[in-house]
Amino acid sequence: MAQGQGDYRILHEADLRDYLAGLPDLKALLGDPAGWTITEVGDGNLNLVFIVKGARGGVAVKQALPYVRLVGESWPLPLSRAHYEFLALSRQAQLAPGLVPALLHHDENLALTVMELLEPHIIMRRGLVAGTRYPRFVDDITTFMARTLIFTSDLALSAAEKKEGIAAFAGNHALCKITEDLIFTDPYRIAEQNRWTAPYLDGLATELRDDMDLHVTISRLKLKFMASPEALLHGDLHTGSIMVTDSQTRVIDPEFAFYGPMGFDVGAVLANLLMAYFASPGHERAPSERAAFEAWVLETVEQVWSEFARKFLDLWRAGAAGDAYPASLFAGAKGAARLEAERQAYMQRLFTDTVGFAAAKTIRRIFGLAHNIDFELIEPPKTRAICEARAVRLARAMMVETPVFRTIADVTGAARKLRDWQPELSG
Repeated sequence: MAQGQGDYRILHEADLRDYLAGLPDLKALLGDPAGWTITEVGDGNLNLVFIVKGARGGVAVKQALPYVRLVGESWPLPLSRAHYEFLALSRQAQLAPGLVPALLHHDENLALTVMELLEPHIIMRRGLVAGTRYPRFVDDITTFMARTLIFTSDLALSAAEKKEGIAAFAGNHALCKITEDLIFTDPYRIAEQNRWTAPYLDGLATELRDDMDLHVTISRLKLKFMASPEALLHGDLHTGSIMVTDSQTRVIDPEFAFYGPMGFDVGAVLANLLMAYFASPGHERAPSERAAFEAWVLETVEQVWSEFARKFLDLWRAGAAGDAYPASLFAGAKGAARLEAERQAYMQRLFTDTVGFAAAKTIRRIFGLAHNIDFELIEPPKTRAICEARAVRLARAMMVETPVFRTIADVTGAARKLRDWQPELSG
């Protein structure tokens, strides 16, 4: 996708006010531009995000920068990622209505998208740090994943439709390259932008660089990420890309969208819940004060997988009729029984992928470039390192000993056993 960068400019507050005032529908939505408040609130790694409020309402405006915001102009990045994000949001809105923000305007040349303002929603990760529980989350996120994954896969599409989908997102390779490096490669080697809670995790960082079993496994996962276009992925489905209230869930920021292995999205959700669990003791003001929250997190981990699997299978059984499993090959009672057995085997393979990708996402957030506030807000650093080491111990087991984890209860059971484990730290 070629971006018309000749007309691109970075919009600051005054520029944005003039730009939006020139769009009649948005001006009508917001009211008199003289009364607008415009605040830049982007706390992510890549983009500018503005909240614009007027007398009649508000909107969120996201503009891609031509570089990685977290690093600066030394790391250029194509503006075309805004195009792929817009495509992904549009498709997700069709497949999972009400679970992504409404799109109000998109400008290809400015790499800018205007969306509904989500209020009083907050970033889920911040709520988890505070120990907040979200009763709607399981139902909403599993509906989002089940529908966006199966209905962009060969289980529901013709071969031609699927290939057209792959082609539409194939140009988003610069964002895929970030994932390939930051998740599947850099944490396991000396890389300039790696960081961790030093000096306490220095020894563990060295172990990762010397662990050949881990290197083989992460490379297999990387190969699957690169070579298995199973469905349209969000590509960055962590708790920082989910906004929530007690009654609503909205998935945001799919600029990493591409066709890849389904377990990558599901694993990302589970990894971030597990990291919230391991970080929780570091946010305690008194022993066991977050016990109920931690129990809810692990219950949520179990329910996310079980409800996702149930909904995915229900959609498959209810008539998702892609070219992968022709109905003519599974006619009659014998065929139906054999197809159902194949569905169960498919889900077991997907679970195995999910476990591995969840482990990779966890290790990346502790030793790679961009970290989670779940851990980062824990003080003192030694306490943080203890929480992180527990998460890494589980992640290493999940990645290298994946066959041990046959069910989601195996994962949560292992997490419980590590809740109070005391690691040996460096320094």
